[in-house]
Amino acid sequence: MHELKRVVVVGAGTMGSQIALQTALGGRHDVTLVDTVAGQLERARAQNRKLLDRSVEKGRLTKDAADAALKRIVDSKDLAAPAATADLVIEAVIENFDAKKSVFEDLGKHANEHAILASNSSTIAISRLADASGRPQLCCNMHFFHPVTVMQLCEVVRGPKTSDETVEAAMEFIRSIDRTPVLLKKEIWGFIVNRILFAASEEAMRLLEGGYASAEDIDIAVQKGLNWPMGPFHLLDFSGLDIFYGAMQDRHSTGDGPEPPEVLRKLVEEGRLGRKTGKGFFDYG
Repeated sequence: MHELKRVVVVGAGTMGSQIALQTALGGRHDVTLVDTVAGQLERARAQNRKLLDRSVEKGRLTKDAADAALKRIVDSKDLAAPAATADLVIEAVIENFDAKKSVFEDLGKHANEHAILASNSSTIAISRLADASGRPQLCCNMHFFHPVTVMQLCEVVRGPKTSDETVEAAMEFIRSIDRTPVLLKKEIWGFIVNRILFAASEEAMRLLEGGYASAEDIDIAVQKGLNWPMGPFHLLDFSGLDIFYGAMQDRHSTGDGPEPPEVLRKLVEEGRLGRKTGKGFFDYG
């Protein structure tokens, strides 16, 4: 098992930028963050700077360690060059099958022949993407959780063609950046956490649609009765209703679940996407 020293993260959105930052904070890896959207790399660097400054202010990190971590991340608008020498490439683009498949096709052309290719998808199993790379034995899911610099868990999912060596290297990499890996021995839509979360969230929405209780009271019941730190509706608003809706549509298209609830569809169509738009199930004013 070779050490995954040179890491490339594709996609400098919220998840990709924080995966790159957490990797850099580990101090053992060279990190390249890739994005082709104008200004996105600059926005990612500014956001990571804010996260680091906050950690310094709270005494969780020294200023020297924060500066060193940020310097360890190299920005690139080109995927081919850094992928050619990478030991690990983590795809973290938008949660859309076609977009992710396109990245894996590019990696099949440009990535180091020994590089592990991982997808940060929260629901799309690696077997749907791996063949596009031409090297499915080197592909797996590495599903980090938002915010990556706070949440400890990473779900590693092996596909039907993923090698034992790939799984072992992926698990060790997660540990090396101070995160906790769990392994799905067989892939399934939504993996572990999202299958449980989706079941609870769907039931909460059915209760709301049926007029059995308000969103406020359902959230209180779950918080006080199940000891969740956040109720299902506040959690949906925090994560983004459009993301949850898209994932439910994708699951329905695979035949693994029902259509999204009507209440969710209406909110998304109205542009009420949760905290990021100021309104979702709740109004954040």
